[in-house]
Amino acid sequence: MNNLRNKVQLIGRLGQNPEIVNLESGKKLAKFSIAINESYKNAKGEKVESTQWHNIVAWGPTATVIEKYVTKGQEVAIEGKLNNKKFEDKTGTTRYVTEIVANEIQMFSKAATA
Repeated sequence: MNNLRNKVQLIGRLGQNPEIVNLESGKKLAKFSIAINESYKNAKGEKVESTQWHNIVAWGPTATVIEKYVTKGQEVAIEGKLNNKKFEDKTGTTRYVTEIVANEIQMFSKAATA
């Protein structure tokens, strides 16, 4: 049951190409966001659509796969864990960020062409 703690699975499309950061330590970091579109019918029978955006980060070998194969608009499945961060911005305001730290990624399709 412990492997169910803090586990997230999402399927969505990338909003932009991943940002790849090569750190001085030699570690690689990939950062990107995915959009998850949902729709339902309200009490009046009208279709309501909504989009949720999720920030994703990946390290090491997972970041390398993302760098080589993942692009804007592509549909992917992400498995990982939630990570909450607290920091102060330039004005001294406390900010909170929730991101998913991906440990697995699966690509479903190439990016949709316009």
